[in-house]
Order: sequence, then C-alpha cells, then structure tokens
Amino acid sequence: MAVKPNSIEEEYFAREEALKKQKLAAEQAQKLAEEQKKQLKALHWMHCPKCGMELQTVTFRGVEIDRCFGCNGVWLDEGELEKLASGDEKKGAVVRSILNLFGDSSKK
Repeated sequence: MAVKPNSIEEEYFAREEALKKQKLAAEQAQKLAEEQKKQLKALHWMHCPKCGMELQTVTFRGVEIDRCFGCNGVWLDEGELEKLASGDEKKGAVVRSILNLFGDSSKK
C-alpha cells in the first residue's frame, strides 16, 4: 500500500526545490555579470577614459605610465604615483618634470 505524503513533507520538498532554483538563478546571474565585465574590459582596456583614444605605455623614471596622445592625458595605475613621488627630489619637482616631459599645455 502506497503512503501519501502529508502536507509537511510536501512543504519541505517544495521549499528545497525553491532553494535549488534560487541558487541556480544566483549562479547564472553571477556568471552573466562576469561575462559582461570581461566584455567591458575588452572594449575599454588601454583606452583613454577622457577621449577614448588608445593609450600608449611610456616609461618615466623607471615607472610605466599610460599616456593618451589624443588629449595628452596621463594615467597612472595603482602605486605608480607613490613610486614617482618617493624620489629624493624637492616637493613639486616630480609634477614639473612630468609636465616638461609631456609638454605643459598651460604655457600655450
């Protein structure tokens, strides 16, 4: 003789099934977000955030910095500003030398 499940058992299995579906949906959303992040990185990697032109890597005082030759922007990665500023130079000399290297547009 087959025993019918009671409402407590049915509720338990329904809850378990809902949790599995919720977990699967969360995993799919995370995977989609990771794929979108990869696509955005591929579109924007080494492009100027100001004008969209391609950035070129330039070595300055042993630190590789990214420069846009479209708008003359200079972009630093994490820790690069500290590396440039940690030299034994007078205050402000690093900024002046960067401006001299790339051409100070304020003099125009």
